[in-house]
Amino acid sequence: MKKIILIFGFVLAAGLSINAQDRYGHSIGLRFASGDGAGGEISYQKFLGENQRLEIDLGLANTFANFKATGLYQWGWVLEEPFIWYAGVGAGIVHADGLGVFGAGVIGIEYSFNIPLLLSLDYRPEVAIAGGLDGLNSNIALSVRYQF
Repeated sequence: MKKIILIFGFVLAAGLSINAQDRYGHSIGLRFASGDGAGGEISYQKFLGENQRLEIDLGLANTFANFKATGLYQWGWVLEEPFIWYAGVGAGIVHADGLGVFGAGVIGIEYSFNIPLLLSLDYRPEVAIAGGLDGLNSNIALSVRYQF
């Protein structure tokens, strides 16, 4: 009897964890930004839990000669299906006439279609921590991602 309960519990837990990731497990796409310190970025998201995810963006900063890498930890809340708003914090590095480190935040809204397509609009402020950066940079971006 104990084995049956243990197997039933395992199957139930596996089913719930798969169901929790039905929204998406991963997504990859492009982030099109405007504003200070912005450019096009390749964006990857990994679903971590019921309302948490990790976002990693790699792209260009200001000119095509400079690169930028940003990592953000985000929390999401359902407004009304399929709309979710999210906020997060993180950090990044940028190479623009020298290497610099910055802290970043993000707040935005996303729409998940019935097909594996995700659209989002967000605002990201970035504050210089070290290196040749100075002050506050911020950008507004539209992202298009494929969910898998």
